[in-house]
Amino acid sequence: MKIVCIGRNYAAHARELGNEIPDAPILFLKPPSSLIGNGGTVILPAVTQDVQHEVELVVRLGTGGTNIAEADALAHVDGYAVGLDLTARDLQTEAKKKGLPWTLAKGLDTFAPLGDFAPASAVPDPQALRIRCVVRGEVRQDGFTGDMLHPVAALIAYVSSVMTLEPGDLIFTGTPEGVSPLHDGDDVFAEIDGLPPLRVTARRA
Repeated sequence: MKIVCIGRNYAAHARELGNEIPDAPILFLKPPSSLIGNGGTVILPAVTQDVQHEVELVVRLGTGGTNIAEADALAHVDGYAVGLDLTARDLQTEAKKKGLPWTLAKGLDTFAPLGDFAPASAVPDPQALRIRCVVRGEVRQDGFTGDMLHPVAALIAYVSSVMTLEPGDLIFTGTPEGVSPLHDGDDVFAEIDGLPPLRVTARRA
């Protein structure tokens, strides 16, 4: 099972971090060991002092393939969930300065909280969903999946053009603006229309 993540898929988020808006999707991977479920604990490790939340729509593949046509892509999805792509922003910033991969910043243990999946049939249009992240009762992110630069079908088609997708693979589709640091004891509540919500707690290691 692969965890494929999309960077800078919302223009406002790219701008808030001072990044260029890409023409093609930016891909990176998280290891399965970064996954935790609803009600889990996010570990804020000593290696970073700036862990930031990024709420995302997550797609699960029911059937895989190579070079999947965009017109057929949504038929390959068997479920959608709320996810958080947690990022050690200080480590990512340093890696970007040096032209290094983002693996350390993105792939730490517990850095991919994932809610329960709803069947694909519960989401008639994945580009028509409100997406929110609330930390300690304060709304930090409040966006709309229709603002994705590359919609879900296009992402599936693109990813499958460069690597074979397999049943059970996950695609984290990018985050809207409003990312901010998490601190010890923070309660994080993430929700997307029609999907089971996700709640985790952050704890300093």
